[in-house]
Amino acid sequence: MAETTVAEVLAELSALEDPRARAVNEKHGDDHGVNLSKLRALAKQLKTQQDLARELWATDDTVAKLLATLICRPKAFDRAELDAMVRQARTPKVHDWLVNYVVKKNPHAEELRLAWLADPDPVVASAGWALTTERVAKQPDGLDLAALLDAIEAEMKDAPDRLQWAMNHCLAQIGIEHAEHRARALDIGERLQVLKDYRTPPNCTSPFAPTWIAEMVRRQQEK
Repeated sequence: MAETTVAEVLAELSALEDPRARAVNEKHGDDHGVNLSKLRALAKQLKTQQDLARELWATDDTVAKLLATLICRPKAFDRAELDAMVRQARTPKVHDWLVNYVVKKNPHAEELRLAWLADPDPVVASAGWALTTERVAKQPDGLDLAALLDAIEAEMKDAPDRLQWAMNHCLAQIGIEHAEHRARALDIGERLQVLKDYRTPPNCTSPFAPTWIAEMVRRQQEK
């Protein structure tokens, strides 16, 4: 499917539309009805096509945007493009895939992390926290973990949902990866009670930070 046009791809995506998948996705705030395994298969067929990815993103269609994140060259975007894209990624899955599959692999990721952390838009700020969580786990040198815990302690309880979720993930990651901060991370989680009542599917770990931290630390110790 080399040199595929946007119209051809949109027709393929339309053919993959499944009302049952749409019903499931809409419960999570994602307005499309394409099975993600089938979407990944289409991306594999298309392979990397940066120009097509940009055109698909510009359609403002949710599933087209998702496909764009799978067939683009993450390092080919400049900082301004990614900043604009994160502000256009208004559904949870598009936002998640853009940050994880594109921004994290881009050379401007650290500059964007710092800029987005301070952004007044909570969805954009959540992208900054997601990038921070990645650094907490993989590249913590230079991070002020105590200051991050200060911010989480002060702001997470009343943060909008997407931002609260991202801050909570960072809190858990600090507690899991950094034993010297674990007691404080657990204490913050216990006092704020964020996501304590979240309905967790069977065989999944609760996102409530104290439970999450305890379970992951237990698994590490068993290795």
